[in-house]
Amino acid sequence: MIIDTHCHLDTEQYYEDVDEVILRALENGIKGFLIPGADFEDLPQAIKLAQKYKEVFFSVGIHPYDASSYDENVMKEYVNHPKCIAIGECGLDYFRLPENEDKKIQEKQLQKEVFISQVEFAKKVKKPLIVHVREASNDSKIILEKYGAKDVGGVLHCYNASEHLLSLSEHNFYFGIGGVLTFKNAKKLVEVLPKIPLEKLLIETDSPYLTPHPNRGKRNEPLYTKFVSQKISELLNISDEEVQNLTTNNAKKLFKEFSSII
Repeated sequence: MIIDTHCHLDTEQYYEDVDEVILRALENGIKGFLIPGADFEDLPQAIKLAQKYKEVFFSVGIHPYDASSYDENVMKEYVNHPKCIAIGECGLDYFRLPENEDKKIQEKQLQKEVFISQVEFAKKVKKPLIVHVREASNDSKIILEKYGAKDVGGVLHCYNASEHLLSLSEHNFYFGIGGVLTFKNAKKLVEVLPKIPLEKLLIETDSPYLTPHPNRGKRNEPLYTKFVSQKISELLNISDEEVQNLTTNNAKKLFKEFSSII
């Protein structure tokens, strides 16, 4: 069995067939789903799905692209829901910064402030973090260490293969591996994968994005975690069953609520 620790099933790409997507996954051994909070607008749909399916959980948070809409009062409103099990997806993303130097500095500062706020909030409510890092490995690591994120731990979602971040495994952080691992240009991730402690590996899809080979170009869905598991199995030279058991147990350690259903 597999737990998809990061799938955006609350987005409009699934409005027409989300039940079929979930049932298709359940019938094929995907037994848990975590919908990350990237913005506040999709939260009602995430809650609706979490209340309908015992296997679906959600988190509350703001993606760095939407940092300007962060509101801790909204976080407080949703965080005590029994199916809310994490804080995020939060973090830093320097991939699309403004070209203007002053605006670039302002954007980075805003992202950092909102990221720090969510780390502090996670510690307050004692829930793990779902962390997004893109072209910002050094600043992300500094913030996670400086503000004591190890108290709650979390996952580096869609782990970017930066060896600089590997030491965060000692700070109670896990590494989310998704469809990127199956891409032809994923040489760095392929090289780094064996350096990740086995007890810190998680599987995710980031559905509907980053669809793994052989379905690239199609909408991603939790069912396709099986391709990620198979690729990890191949690269680490351990059985697919062992990968599934290992990553499921890891997910249950980090997100303890999954233990109640699996």
